[in-house]
Amino acid sequence: MTCGQHTGTAREPVRSATLGESDGPLARSHDLALLDLDGVVYIGPDPVPGATEALAAARAVGMRLAFVTNNASRTPSTVSEHLVRLGIPATPDEVVTSAMAAAALLARRLGVGERVLVAGGEGLHRALEDRGLVPVRSMAERPAAVVQGFGPRVGRRELTEVVAAVRAGLPWIATNRDPTVPTPTGRSPGNGALVARVVAATGEQPQVAGKPQPTLFTEAVQRYRSRSPLVVGDRLDTDLEGARAAGMPGLLVLTGVTDVPELLAAAPGFRPTFVGRDLGALHESHPRPLLAGGDGARLVRCREAEVAMTRGELRIVRPGAPLDLLRAACVACWTRADEQATAAPDPTDPKDPTAPDLPRGAEVVVAALATLDQRRPRSR
Repeated sequence: MTCGQHTGTAREPVRSATLGESDGPLARSHDLALLDLDGVVYIGPDPVPGATEALAAARAVGMRLAFVTNNASRTPSTVSEHLVRLGIPATPDEVVTSAMAAAALLARRLGVGERVLVAGGEGLHRALEDRGLVPVRSMAERPAAVVQGFGPRVGRRELTEVVAAVRAGLPWIATNRDPTVPTPTGRSPGNGALVARVVAATGEQPQVAGKPQPTLFTEAVQRYRSRSPLVVGDRLDTDLEGARAAGMPGLLVLTGVTDVPELLAAAPGFRPTFVGRDLGALHESHPRPLLAGGDGARLVRCREAEVAMTRGELRIVRPGAPLDLLRAACVACWTRADEQATAAPDPTDPKDPTAPDLPRGAEVVVAALATLDQRRPRSR
């Protein structure tokens, strides 16, 4: 039993309990990388180690880059200037924000020249103006819709106007629902926390433009006329969930939020197509693990790595290379989880609903994969 050798395409269907494969570098088989920023390209003020070199090498082989962020407060120019300071050449045209996705949704819905009530930062105001919409700050200016995004000055007055607009029945767009934003002193309430206050006051729910909704990705793909995009992120619940929603393959890198236990416990709608340590994974082949066995015993092999799942217990048969061991363990855990999901629940098996649903023996595999954890201390 060996790993397959054909190269996956951008629109290839991905089975829920397995990983995709590419027998050559992803940077050559995909024409566009849709890159999350924090945790993938940079961590706070510093680039992720190796990111600058990996992105330069991707450009050198013809892969185009789009920097895709849920941050709606900064303009594309501000984001690109930040990247340039980190040694990563970027232009405003290569940046796609959730503010831009929200403005695109509103422009299609309203048409040019309509007023939109805005609670958000400069990036959101600029995105609306670029689409021919007129941002306003109060209901007295008779807006046709309301859009809400994070901004450092969004407070009680702005939220009061949003509540009034929603209660009046205006279309309500939220740039994203990220509950927190990183700051130099730790996590602070993000747009999701502010949106929740409006939901509590009105009982209504907004249409969301940013990740994990597919709009942000489809906007970038249309702009670049990409035929084989690849989403690259560090979060299962925004980047990879969004990739699946958009029907695009996703590469998870282990330099940000998601750790190995979370990946092994990932639900079907959050699972990546490819897994890598960092952005160097753009220049590597990605073998697909193969599954064999039945009647309570399963073997999963990826190149020289092999794991066994026997009566609900995971064990290492041969460790192989760490990434191959991780790939094999993912398929073993995901297959078990999917089989359990279709079986009747066992009332005698108490589970902590907040804990990752991992099989017995998973802690040994996680310990063996400790060298893969590329995350750095960071405010998130």
